[in-house]
Amino acid sequence: MQLTSFTDYGLRALIYLASLGKGKMTSITEVTEVYGVSRNHMVKIINQLSHLGYIKATRGKNGGITLGQPAESIRIGDVVRALEPLTLVNCSGEFCHITPACRLKGVLHQAIQQFLQELDQYTLADMVKDNSPLYQLLLD
Repeated sequence: MQLTSFTDYGLRALIYLASLGKGKMTSITEVTEVYGVSRNHMVKIINQLSHLGYIKATRGKNGGITLGQPAESIRIGDVVRALEPLTLVNCSGEFCHITPACRLKGVLHQAIQQFLQELDQYTLADMVKDNSPLYQLLLD
């Protein structure tokens, strides 16, 4: 399974914000530069994360972005559920004529659930806590 770039960079943006420390703000431009992704793409990601409450965005002269919740309360599985389509195959009757008898869709659904259960064991804080190599890569 491969995550979309939207989810991938969404997680990366959250990791960057969490690495800054509680209450510290940054800009979308800074996040864009750290990861070398297009600003337009990152704006869409940040807007979605803000809409979901994971990021707090403040407009204006002293504005910026910061985590919208404590890193300890942001579960990686929840972020992936919110950003990722999680549809591995198209099982619509118009697309696949074996859908009524197919057992693969059930197996794939179970695999996705196990994948998400594993991700649910980790929070954003787990990704950044005591991770000095990460801090050096992102903040130096």
